[in-house]
Amino acid sequence: MGKAKVITICGSMKFVPKIKEETERLTLEGNCVLSIIYGTKENEAYSEEFCELFDRMHLQRIEMSDAIYVVNVDGYVGNATKEEIDYAKSLDKEILSLEPIK
Repeated sequence: MGKAKVITICGSMKFVPKIKEETERLTLEGNCVLSIIYGTKENEAYSEEFCELFDRMHLQRIEMSDAIYVVNVDGYVGNATKEEIDYAKSLDKEILSLEPIK
C-alpha cells in the first residue's frame, strides 16, 4: 500500500469476521485503521438517537481518514455502505476495497 494512511473500514455487519480480518491486515501493514462500531445489543434495543450517534461517529471517522476501505465480500455493497462511499467521495477521500466496486 505504500505510505501509511488513516483508513476507515466500511461494510455490512454480516461480514464482521472478514471486516476484523481486513482491519488486522491493514493495521499490520502500518496503517491506522478506524473500524466500525460493534454494538453489544441487537439493533432494535437501541434508541433512534443512539443509532444516529453511531452513524454520525462513523461519518466523523471518514472525515478524519485519508481513505476508506470497503469490505465488499462477493461484491456486495449495501445501502448504508453506498452512502458512506458517496460521502467519502464528496470529501475527495481515496476509496479502497476488498473487491472492485461495481
